[in-house]
Amino acid sequence: MRRGTRTAPPDRRGRSRTLVRVQELHEAPLAPLTTFRLGGPATRLLTATTDAEVIDAVREADAAGTPLLIIGGGSNLVIGDEGFAGTALRIATKGFELDGAKLELAAGEVWTDAVARTVEAGLAGIECLAGIPGSAGATPIQNVGAYGQEVSATITEVIAYDREAGETVTIPNAECAFSYRHSRFKAEPDRYVVLRVRFELEDADGLSAPIKYPETARTLGVEAGDRVPAATARETVLKLRAGKGMVLDPEDHDTWSAGSFFTNPILTEAEFAAFHARVAERLGPGAKAPAFPAGDGLTKTSAAWLIDKAGFTKGYGTGPARISTKHTLALTNRGEATTEDLLALAREVVAGVREAFGVTLVNEPVTVGVRL
Repeated sequence: MRRGTRTAPPDRRGRSRTLVRVQELHEAPLAPLTTFRLGGPATRLLTATTDAEVIDAVREADAAGTPLLIIGGGSNLVIGDEGFAGTALRIATKGFELDGAKLELAAGEVWTDAVARTVEAGLAGIECLAGIPGSAGATPIQNVGAYGQEVSATITEVIAYDREAGETVTIPNAECAFSYRHSRFKAEPDRYVVLRVRFELEDADGLSAPIKYPETARTLGVEAGDRVPAATARETVLKLRAGKGMVLDPEDHDTWSAGSFFTNPILTEAEFAAFHARVAERLGPGAKAPAFPAGDGLTKTSAAWLIDKAGFTKGYGTGPARISTKHTLALTNRGEATTEDLLALAREVVAGVREAFGVTLVNEPVTVGVRL
């Protein structure tokens, strides 16, 4: 590893600049930077601890035509066994700023720690997103959500480096194109590098936002729409997630995963009718699959239910990559897996669900150098 000062490519006005000091490694292992602990090395790994370092590293790669991989918390990455032939840029920036109920997070902030600090400050809005691994900069990309909350409900602005325009831009919520596990940033992954995220939370005197998710409400012993102490809501969600292997624990291979590997399918009316017929055919005329309105004639169903009913139960598999023993939606590395082992399991699950119910599951993690 080395720290060096290098001359950066000229900016858009032709002015020369000097690259700030960044950590640099060559043929650097990437597996330790992911929650799967899988994947080969990068030709070059840079670690940036300030926004300026991030921007300079991106500009340098773009000017040289070098492939660039952005890494935050590594909780949503599946990297091929051959690794990444290019520059991997790990964003390790820090910054937590509260102004009343307004919150600004640097992209490299650990998300679950940031959630804890907002709860300690008596603010509501992201307490049910506790325990989600990864960094703050990834949350708008995926429109991270769980237990009845999504970040799109509280994000006001995203500050990003626009690689196409060559400048830093501030994008308001209305222009982020948020939808279920999707956003403008996910739609254009090679254009934007998230630097900071701004939120507007709620000062509810230490109470949570209204509880929306049925499982959370049942566990808390309240009705949907009720409020509870935000700290209680956070602790309850952490326990629920831990029971499903969704809170990182180096000693628990059920957490060597990307959390939910597949998104919940959203079906049109025709697709849902065909799906419902397949459910009745396979499970009996009285069987009903989970169904939730998703707007404009669309229905969302449960990927975890589909996987289980297609025969892929908890702990499924005999190799080094298996379904979690705690949750069917998590594919896990049991310690000696390769990325190809993981992908073989994922393909088996996708094919089995498609054969059983006519629904094609879509992977949630970003794949690098590989595909399902």
